[in-house]
Parts: sequence; structure tokens; C-alpha cells
Amino acid sequence: MTADRRASWLKGVLDLLVLASLTEGENYGYEIAKSLAGSGLGQIKGGTLYPVLNRLEEAGLVAAEFRVTERGPGRRYYRLTEQGRSTLAEQGDLWVAFDRSVRSVLAKGGIQ
Repeated sequence: MTADRRASWLKGVLDLLVLASLTEGENYGYEIAKSLAGSGLGQIKGGTLYPVLNRLEEAGLVAAEFRVTERGPGRRYYRLTEQGRSTLAEQGDLWVAFDRSVRSVLAKGGIQ
């Protein structure tokens, strides 16, 4: 039986997907995870998502702000920075080219 490789594939592109999910505006971690899951990527747990958000913040690609809420715990909201937008455009183009290459090779193997 062959192992399901989707988790490994997701790790390779999750940073880019998180940046892309923030192009519509700021959001907090749980909603980012829900949005990605709603796109068919499956459940992304906090133990996977929050290190990505922290890494993106440290790199200056997203900015974060903690906000107190009237009900429940406060939330850390993330927004895309200009550097994040530039990185998304550059890396997004590279990913699309890579995707085309993978699809081309798979098509030779009879996989559409």
C-alpha cells in the first residue's frame, strides 16, 4: 500500500497558501484554517498553522495584532504586508510554473 503524500505536499506550499488567504483582508488563525479547509485542503491543525504564521511574521510577510474581544479569548489578527504581497506574487508565479511541469510529467504517465 502506498502512503498518502498530501500532508507532505501541503507542508511545501502552506506558507504560500496562507499568504494567498490573506489577500482578501486580515484574519485570525482559526478562520484562515477554515478557509483553507473549505478550499479542499483538509483540516489544518493549529500545531501546523501557527508556526507558519509566526515564521511569516518574523520574515515581515505578515503583520499581527492582538485584539481583546468582548466575549471569549482575544485573537491575534494577521494581515499581509507589502513585502508579503511581493513574495506572494513572486513565489506564486514559481509555484504555478512548477505545477505546470508536474502536470506535464503526470500527463505523460496517463494521469490527467
